[in-house]
Parts: sequence; C-alpha cells; structure tokens
Amino acid sequence: MSYYHDKQMQELFEELKQPKTLEDLRLSDVFVRHLILKIISSFGTIKTRRLNELTGIHWDILEETLRKIEQDDLCAQVGGSFLFSSIDYTITRKGTEKTRRIMEENPYLGIAPVSYENYWHMMETQLDGRHPVHVPDEVIEKTFDDVVGLGKAKKCLVESCTIGKGIFIYGSPGAGKTFIVSKTSDLLPPIIIPKFIEFGGKVIQLYDPDFHKKCPEQPEDPRWVKIHAPFVFTGSELSLNKLETAYDSNKGVYETSPMIKANGGILLVDDLGRQRDDHELILNRLIVPMENKKDVIYVRGVPVVVYSHFIPAFSTNLDVSIMDEAHLRRAPLHIFLSHPPVLNVAEVFKRNLDQLGENYSDDAIERFKQVYTPAVKGGEGLEPSYAHARDLAHICQAARLNSGKTIIDVDLIEDALNKHVLIALQRMNIDIAQVQKRIRTFRIYTSQKEEVYNTISLFGADAISCELNSVLVDMEDSVTPTQMAEYLRENGVQFDKVDIVSETERELRRTIMEYEEE
Repeated sequence: MSYYHDKQMQELFEELKQPKTLEDLRLSDVFVRHLILKIISSFGTIKTRRLNELTGIHWDILEETLRKIEQDDLCAQVGGSFLFSSIDYTITRKGTEKTRRIMEENPYLGIAPVSYENYWHMMETQLDGRHPVHVPDEVIEKTFDDVVGLGKAKKCLVESCTIGKGIFIYGSPGAGKTFIVSKTSDLLPPIIIPKFIEFGGKVIQLYDPDFHKKCPEQPEDPRWVKIHAPFVFTGSELSLNKLETAYDSNKGVYETSPMIKANGGILLVDDLGRQRDDHELILNRLIVPMENKKDVIYVRGVPVVVYSHFIPAFSTNLDVSIMDEAHLRRAPLHIFLSHPPVLNVAEVFKRNLDQLGENYSDDAIERFKQVYTPAVKGGEGLEPSYAHARDLAHICQAARLNSGKTIIDVDLIEDALNKHVLIALQRMNIDIAQVQKRIRTFRIYTSQKEEVYNTISLFGADAISCELNSVLVDMEDSVTPTQMAEYLRENGVQFDKVDIVSETERELRRTIMEYEEE
C-alpha cells in the first residue's frame, strides 16, 4: 500500500544507497580503522565476508581500510582465495596492543554508525510536516479489526494520529485502555531511522528490536532500518532515570530513553500515578520533548539534540485530576472508558476461546454473561471487564484439559469463575483498591428517570434512588461529574446537569432514612 511506502519513502530509499567511499560514508578514517581492528581482534581470525556483514561497510571501503591496517602491521592475511570476500585476516601482536588501548577508550563493536549530520537530515526530511496525515479507511479498519466496540475511542485515536496531538485515556480497570492504545501506532506511516549514530567518536544507539518492528522492504545501506511507527510502552516501572540517556560501558554505546525510541510513533505512559517517582516530576520531564519534539542528551558532557517526535498517550484508572492543565494541554484529546457492555465482554471472551482453539457450548456463554448482568435483570451484577474475559478463557482451557472434557460447558465456566481472584473478591464485596470504600453521591437532574436508572445500573453504581425531578446515585469517589455526564451522553440519555451532593446533605439524608426505617 502506498500509505506505507509513499513517494517520499521511495525517494529516501534512492538516497540511502550503500556508500562506496569514506567521503560518502561520512565517518572519519580513524573511526572506521579502529572499528575494523576491534572486530578482527575480538575474533582473532575473521573472513572479510563476515567483516562486511558485521559492519555494513561496502567492500571497496573495507579493502582500502584493511590495506592501510595491514601496512601498519596491525593485521595480516592468513588464508583465503583470490576473491577479496573470502580472505582471512588475523590480528598481529602490535595490533593486539593497539586494540587494547582503543577498547579502553571506545569498546563499541558492531555495525558502522551513521554520522550525526546524516541522521539529522533524514529525520528533518521525514518529520517536518508529518502531521496532519490522512489515515486511509482500510488502514483504520485493519488496525481495529480485533477491537470489540469502543467506537468513540477508535475515532478519537484516529484524530490523535491525524493531527499528532497527545491523548489522555482514563476510566475503570479492565476496560481496554492499554489494549486499544497499543493498536494506535499502526495508524501512522513508517519511518526510517539509523541503528546507531556517531557523535564525537562515541556511539548512540537508536534502534531497539524490543520496540521497533522492521518493515518488509529495507534500504540498501544496512546502517539504516525502515520500521513501522513505534509503540513504546512504559508503566509503573518508569522512573526519572529511565527518561535519561545512559552510557553502557560494556557495549560502549549511549542507550536512548523511551522518548527517543518512540520517535515517529506513540509513547504510552500506562498506569499514570503508580510510578515510584512522583508522577508530576515525570510529567514535567516530558513537557519539553512533547512540546518541541526534540530532546537533549549528553555525550561526554556535550549536549546533543535528537528528535523525540512522538504522540504522548497517558492512561490511568485513578482520578482525572492526576494531570494538571499544563500537562493536559500536551494531551488535549481524551477518552473515558467505563465498564464495557456485557455483550462486548462476552464477544471478547468468545474470541479469546477461539484463539485458544477451544470449543464451547451456548449455555456456557450465557452463564458467562449472567455473571455481569445487573441483579435487577437476574444476574450477579459484577463489574464487566475485558481483562476478566481474557483471563477466564485461559482458566477455562486449563480446567477443560484437567477434566478430560472436549468442550467448555457450564460446569467448567463455574469452575473457572470460582478460581478467578478478582471475581471471587467482588462476590465477597471486597474492594482491593481501598480498605474503606469512599462514596460520592451525584444528583442527576432529568425527566428520563427510568432511562437514567437503567443506564447508571451498568455503570457500577453502589445505590440509586429517585427524587421528584432527579436521580441520586452513589458511586466511588474516583468518579467525577464529567465522567458521569459523558457516560450518560454516550448512552443517549438526556439530562440537564450533574451535581455532587454535599457531605452535609448526604448525612442528613442518611439520618432521615435511618429514622424512617425505625
């Protein structure tokens, strides 16, 4: 598809032909000689073919450089045929002594890096004007092919990628926040990055196979790699130290931070507020890279500007107030995900069973649905969760294998439900999030009291009661009026406004109710 290999990408491929001279390679003669010498020394004896594979340096440059090293009595030919690609080289005693000193200064062994100037030119060409981008309908459809429901969230994520603006996603645990954001980078076009950069004789590592997925087509120059737009995931383990570039003395490279690895893609800070370092300090560290699309790293104390052109995504199941206005301006789009509809959770459950290759009865699926159906409709009224659907599918598989059955039936569903810790805790009314659950009461002014009652019942309300022109709802205090209002709008319920009932009025109402019960 042209979206993934457009005209500009084709022109860049033409530009990234493998350099055949040192001048075109744009690395110093000394750096190249030292790199080759270190590799020969580490192997003892090595074929030129292997040197070519390890360094990515063209045969012409290799032949010229090896001749100079050999003239200096640092290496010697010890075998091979008349073809240069099959010649064996070994290190000499003099070469060993020299290599020892070189390794102390720069122990890097690997593919030849790209000059900083080349890196900057290539990034500037690709990233200036990267947004807005028109995401084709077929790309959107393919990206969200395995996402059940969440129509508004999908639309918001497409808009985020279109304009390159950050997004804040919040709501109930298990509602699919992390999963749907993880799909988002597939909406963005690919990007070409160098595997390593040379600056002042030192090497900076950009390519990370843990986060960077190679595209099928690759430039001729092996020092560059075309990757799908990266999705870099960080969670509660994120710290201020991990946002800085660190020098690895064993590998001899500066390892870049998640912000730089996310260049051209998405950086997700998941579980915001659960990091060991103060989340405000982490957000403050991100502000400049988010705003300028560039960050500064220090190589031997010298500041080096690198691109950090990522779309920030922040996810939390804590209160929305965890981010202040300055941070929200960098992530102006938002998605609120409450507990998903029962039918959507059941669909995800079936899809997980299908992926596991499991057969199941219709009665088993109906029993699964009953767990999350509101009590007023004959169900257990547990809070629906996509995470439950995934976990229960695996537990059901284990239960089936251990039972010797060929199909997942109602009995196996019951067995799995009894073994799932979060379901067991909900059934015992134990809230693991808080030792003492704090409640906030909302007054929803509406003429559609029955519609509000039915809709809010699925939202996880602790208690609901009706007044003359309003509905009173008790919820966890992590829910805000904005979230409540948005949930009602999403479900097509009309209302005038949503207020928080004061603590004084709550206490008065509780006293009146206790008196009436007596």
